[in-house]
Amino acid sequence: MTVLPSRRLGPWLMALLLTLCAAGQTAKPEAQPDTDYLSFATDDEANTTEIFRGASPAVVSVTSSALRRTMFSRNIFEVPSGTGSGFIWSEDGLVVTNFHVISGADKLTVTIADNDFPAEVVGVAPERDLAVLRLSEPPQDLVVLPLGDSAELSVGRKVLAIGNPFGLDTTLTVGIVSALDREIRSPSNRLIRGVIQTDAAINPGNSGGPLLNSLGQLIGVNTAIYSPSGGSAGIGFAIPVNMVREVVPQLIAYGKILRPILGVELASDRWTRRYGVKGVAIVRVLRGLPAAEAGMEGARSVGRGEISLGDVITSIEGQPIRNQDDYLSALEKYKVGDSIRIDTRRGDDTMTFNVTLSETR
Repeated sequence: MTVLPSRRLGPWLMALLLTLCAAGQTAKPEAQPDTDYLSFATDDEANTTEIFRGASPAVVSVTSSALRRTMFSRNIFEVPSGTGSGFIWSEDGLVVTNFHVISGADKLTVTIADNDFPAEVVGVAPERDLAVLRLSEPPQDLVVLPLGDSAELSVGRKVLAIGNPFGLDTTLTVGIVSALDREIRSPSNRLIRGVIQTDAAINPGNSGGPLLNSLGQLIGVNTAIYSPSGGSAGIGFAIPVNMVREVVPQLIAYGKILRPILGVELASDRWTRRYGVKGVAIVRVLRGLPAAEAGMEGARSVGRGEISLGDVITSIEGQPIRNQDDYLSALEKYKVGDSIRIDTRRGDDTMTFNVTLSETR
């Protein structure tokens, strides 16, 4: 075995190290900067971003205020009464929001991209919690949301909500359709049926804002939350767009929902419950209107404070009628001029009437 002298070991090792370093540099090229981070988004993230970018310019903030007078002065001053969301309905400056957002307001301001515009009420539907506003001086190039079809929704579909929760403008939350055909109470205490339930976070201030599908189409108007604490608990509700399609044109044209009528006055739900009446009792039939022409009868006095019931409506086109909400909801399915079958109970007899609906007078 040959032993190298110690004085020759240093130069030999140095040469070996330089050779290895040179080989390593040749085999392992210098790393290049990673530019793929620019396209890191998944397909779902890209879809969410694209929808928000396209829809957010159509979402507005609605601020309401009331005029008040102090007890010590005759001066009138303005008091903020609430804020909510809304969205552009048409390029001529019509805005859709919730009725409860603007209820009781003396002055309305709509904010679009940090610019404030005065607005006035065009029409309201408290029974559907919807309202239409008109901008007094609408800006140019307003963005309008495309309308979807809420009948195509199914549980599990992706949805996106845009609004102004807690005054934080243009906030996006994402979730799914949690359930369909829910019922909630409107500000007028009427039931709103067919409501969409979602777990997309909806908080105070989101009311009136749009609920969108993965195509960026409007499928609902966010209207309420279920929350013991007042914050989002993952249960929010939206009025389906197919209902909005029916209601908004009527609010624009007439200022209210134009529903067909029978021409009757009904006993209150409290009265019917008190006396155990099954159905809705007719108190009075108005002359010259469909119910009178069909031969329906109202209640009448039989002396000593006693009342004899006339017709008690039990069903309309086979749909059971248990209270006034059932009655109104059944009529809202039809148009002026439609002929419908109404079943009643008159004493011990069951009666059937074919009635042609009239318009509101």
